[in-house]
Amino acid sequence: MKIVPVSLQGVNLHKKTYSNNSNSISFAADKFITEDQYNDLRVFFHHIYEYKKGLRSLVLTTEKAENRPIIESKLKRENIPYVINDTGKKNINVFFGNKSCIRVVSTFDKQLDKLTPEQDFMLGIMLGYDKILQCKRYFVMRDKLAFQNRHKES
Repeated sequence: MKIVPVSLQGVNLHKKTYSNNSNSISFAADKFITEDQYNDLRVFFHHIYEYKKGLRSLVLTTEKAENRPIIESKLKRENIPYVINDTGKKNINVFFGNKSCIRVVSTFDKQLDKLTPEQDFMLGIMLGYDKILQCKRYFVMRDKLAFQNRHKES
């Protein structure tokens, strides 16, 4: 067995490579994921690092649905509030971060393309998007919705 240190969330983990079977990575004494799963979840793990360092108060990441148990386990272990919404059969949207932000997000429609202009604006601001661009986006969405509603009535 070859052990290679892997730095993640400021914690030194060990990547354990087994020459006879498969590759797995340990996140705790009893938790292993495959190397492919680790590679799929690299951005997710980096977002946790950024959240814990205070760079983000809310994170949204789209991940493979098959990784949901790993994601939920990690967020529970780290005591990070979260909401997970299915986007279809293959993917999930994972929101995690500040408890107040998660409470707000949990009131939104699970399908992001169904958000009202106000909800879209709030989500963008909480995710740290540029405030001026979010204001412009809000007005475009609001005006488009008003136009669609006028044409439905006629």
